[in-house]
Amino acid sequence: MSTYSFNAAAARDGLIAAIREIAERQGFTRVILGISGGKDSTVAAALCARALGRENVYGVMMPDGVQKDISDSRRVCEALGINQRTVNIGAMHEALRVVTDQLGPTAKEGEFTVAYHRESDLNVGPRLRMTTLRYMAQALNARLVGTGNLSEITVGYCTKDGDTSSDFSLLGALTSVEVVEVGLTMEELPRDLVVKTPSDGLSGKSDEERLGVTYQQIHDYIRFGSSGDEAADARIARLERAGMHKRSRPPVLDPFKQ
Repeated sequence: MSTYSFNAAAARDGLIAAIREIAERQGFTRVILGISGGKDSTVAAALCARALGRENVYGVMMPDGVQKDISDSRRVCEALGINQRTVNIGAMHEALRVVTDQLGPTAKEGEFTVAYHRESDLNVGPRLRMTTLRYMAQALNARLVGTGNLSEITVGYCTKDGDTSSDFSLLGALTSVEVVEVGLTMEELPRDLVVKTPSDGLSGKSDEERLGVTYQQIHDYIRFGSSGDEAADARIARLERAGMHKRSRPPVLDPFKQ
């Protein structure tokens, strides 16, 4: 077993320094990110506010129709004093359903059909949110902050061309467990939001229910080589292999390399 140890305060300060370094190197002062009310975007927003000043952080709430816990998102923005805006993507999602309905059972001769696919539909939301954030980022001359953590990335619990798209990944080196630990060192954050049960906001289930393993097991698998449960390790390994395509740029196929 690994002897890995984690210092939350040092990680917090290191990330704040890293934000300032990339801002200096790339020449930007503003950042924008989606605020879901969950721990990742909450902690990411707080780190950016400390690094760049709250006036330079733009938090965007993007419910898909009705979002029951949107008050949590507002609490984050208000607690940090960052710029905030709400953009409801529900109408965009419904408009896209009109298009996908055309892919169904009726098609012209020679055309293929595509039946309704629930997982595909669930992933529309994150992709619409990223399109919205990209538009706003360019208009505001701001960089888009990625808020996915290492646990999610490892098991592929993210949407390709959705929340995997960013200008820099702020929490990608920290597991879900470590993000919570960092958040608990930041007194400006509501504690209940830092320890809030993670959910995708799409399916009505918690992350752990959908994954079939706990974030603590994923943390132990990443940091110590095993969760201590062979069945959990095997499932995490399968998820990791299946989600590998989400973790890197598309491979370029070389016709001259044999």
